[in-house]
This record gives sequence, structure tokens and C-alpha cells, in this order.
Amino acid sequence: MQQKLTNSRLFFYGLTDMPVMMSIFPVVVFIPRFYTSDMGLSLALVGTIIFAVRMLDVITDPLMGYISDRTVTRFGRRRPWVVLSTPIIMLAIARLFMPPEEIDGWYMFGWMAVLSIGTTMMLIPYYAWGAELSTDYHERSRITGWRAALGSLGQLTAQAVPAAALFFFAIGGTSAVLEMVGTTMLIIFPIAVILTVTLTPETQTEIRSTKPLLPGIKLMFSNGPFLRLIMAFMIGYIGLNISTPLYIFFVADVLGAENESIYMLSCFYLSNIIAIPFWVRLGSKIGKHRAYIFAYCSIAVIHPLYMFLGEGDFWWMLPITVITGFAAGGFSQALPNSMKADVIDLDNLQSGENRAALFFAAWSFATKATASIGGAIAMFGLALWGFDAAPDAVNGDEELFGLRFLFSTLPSLFFICGALIVWKYPITEQKHAEIRAQLAARDQSMQV
Repeated sequence: MQQKLTNSRLFFYGLTDMPVMMSIFPVVVFIPRFYTSDMGLSLALVGTIIFAVRMLDVITDPLMGYISDRTVTRFGRRRPWVVLSTPIIMLAIARLFMPPEEIDGWYMFGWMAVLSIGTTMMLIPYYAWGAELSTDYHERSRITGWRAALGSLGQLTAQAVPAAALFFFAIGGTSAVLEMVGTTMLIIFPIAVILTVTLTPETQTEIRSTKPLLPGIKLMFSNGPFLRLIMAFMIGYIGLNISTPLYIFFVADVLGAENESIYMLSCFYLSNIIAIPFWVRLGSKIGKHRAYIFAYCSIAVIHPLYMFLGEGDFWWMLPITVITGFAAGGFSQALPNSMKADVIDLDNLQSGENRAALFFAAWSFATKATASIGGAIAMFGLALWGFDAAPDAVNGDEELFGLRFLFSTLPSLFFICGALIVWKYPITEQKHAEIRAQLAARDQSMQV
């Protein structure tokens, strides 16, 4: 049996996810509101920009996976890319979060594209690195659980810093939030990366990818469990990404409490962090895919309750937010990422190659594509409903109903579909043990 990884090692590995998530979350939540209400871009234009940037990932994500799997350096094949991508991400965040007073759509598109390329360079090798730290079914849940918890802590920090500024100094507003979060991230990012790359070992493997890119992608998508897992994740994640960019709109325009939205978001991510150990333990008790289904069903039932909220109902929103944050801790990070590592083992057995980064490239594209699709549905949906995002606009009952429906009820349809897709997921703990036994027997025969 493989030696159990220490908590300190898991902490230092997961630490880099903290500033990454700290920077990515405001892009999804605050940037749409900021670039429409504060910078004067239209809802339709912002929706188009978000979607167009994601289309670049069709090329960059599989290419990065292919390159990382073939990288050979004395520092490893994953760590160099994490280091190289760090200044690119930091520059893009600085320009995107703290733009000059006069900008156009090309400015937003350009810096979002740079940010997308930088995160692709970092996250695909970084997540593949985590999948290679252990071959144990349950140990992988610990790895992804630590990483998800630290990522959620980064998202919580992105709320806590401006929340503290609002509470103690009465400094609020979307532009102030972005400036504070951007500055904090620029300080934390290089420290986290240095600690990760110096204190986390990279597992060396002699089994590398030799197939050309396109045949390798074709073989990867012949992996049935992987297709089922990625489809379930994409469908459910579209639902989450419809509601996420609408969060500020909902709190500001339906509840009438824009400045206080930072407190509600903090509660969501605090609940998310608290939930992760629960979902990891539940997955070890009943199986990862069953816990995954339970998380989807939980949020699908609770999310439509937002529909009943209106002006002045800020505190009534709190229990709904806590429960949805708890459920999201199961299906958004820890469980699917752990299941993904098990799928890579099956591919290794079938192909005889280690192509972890290519799988994480496909997953990265799926994550960003669903964020784009969900964000586009949210922005175009508001535009089609006649919602006006201008600071001095007055929206009527019909426009506010559209916002409430898009935020509260529409996402649950996607959550239910995600649960149905993963219902018969075939890689159980017993099946994974059989796969690992066959891999061990193969490796032993190769050494004889």
C-alpha cells in the first residue's frame, strides 16, 4: 500500500490554488457587473467577450496538455509551467482588475485572453501533478479535498478583504472590491507558488505520452467513464455559472443591498470550505459518484427558493446561501477531481501511457467552456428580458422577474441533468482496485 501523504505536504501542494481561485472568482462574479455598470459596456458585448475568450481554449488547452505530458526537465514536467505562468497571470489580473478610466471592448477581451492563457499554462500541469501524487482511491480525495479547501479559502479571502474594508472603513462598491482583491492576490501569488514548487515533490514516471496530439485526443474520448464524468460536470457547472455572474445583480437589484453582497458571498464560501471534509468522508463511505449525486440533488432542491426573495429580504437569503454553498463544496471541486484521477488510471491501463495533463486539459477546457456558456446565458438572458444594467436604471417587475428566474430556478434544471448523467458511473472503489492491480501487474512484468 502506498504511504499516506502528510497533511503538511498536501497543504503546500494545494496552496497555489488559493491565489488562483482568489483571482478567478472576481472575474466570474464582479467583472460582468463592473464592465457593464462602471465601465459602460453593454450586457450583450460583455457576454460576447466572455464567450469569445473561451473559444481560444479549444486550441490552448489540449496544446498545453500535450506539451506538459512531453516536457522533460531536471525540475520535472509540471513545476516549470507553474513557475512560468505566474507573472503572466499577475500582469493580466493587474490590468483587468484596475483598468484605466477609458476602455473599450478590445481592452477587456485582450486582458481576459492573456489571463486565460496564463491560467491554462498553470492549472493543467498543476492539476496533473496532483493526480500523480498518489494512486490510492481515497488518498486522491484527500489531495483534491485539500486543494479545493485552499481554493475556497482563496475565494473567501477575495470576499473577506473587501468585507472588512466595508465594515471598518465604509469602503465599498465593485471597483473598490476589484482593486483590493487584485492587490492582495499580487502579494500572495508568488509566495504561494514558491512554497508549492519547493516543498512538494513531483512524482517521476517513465511512462510518457508518445502518441501525436489528435490520435491521443481521439483515444481519450473513447474512455466511457471519462465521457460520462465530464458530461455530468459540464452540465451541472453550466447551472452554477449561470447563477454566479448574476449574484451581484440579484443582491443589488432584487434585494436592494449591493454593498452588503460581499457579506453574503463570504458566507457562501465559508460554507463551501466547511463542507469539503464532509463530502470527502461521505465519498469514502458511500462511493464518490453517489456522494456526487447527493450534492447535485441537494443544490437542485434548495436553489429555486431564491425565487421567493424580494426587496429587503437580505437576511432571508442567508440560510439558502449557506446550504447551496455547502452542496457546491461537493460537486464543484473535491469529488469530480478525485474521480478524474481514477479515470486517468483506466486510460493508462488501456493505452499504456501516462497522459494525465491531456485529460486535465480536456477538463480545463470543459470548466472554462461551461463558465463561458453559463455566463453568456446569464448576460444574454438579462439582455433579452430587457434588463438595464446602467447605474441609474429603473427595472420593472418583468425585468426583475427575469433576473430572479435566471438566478434561482434555471440552474436547477442543469443540476438535475448532471445527477442523472453520473447516476450509473462505473468506476467504484472495487473497480478502481482492480484497475490498480492490473497496472501493478503490468509494471512488474515490464521490469522482469
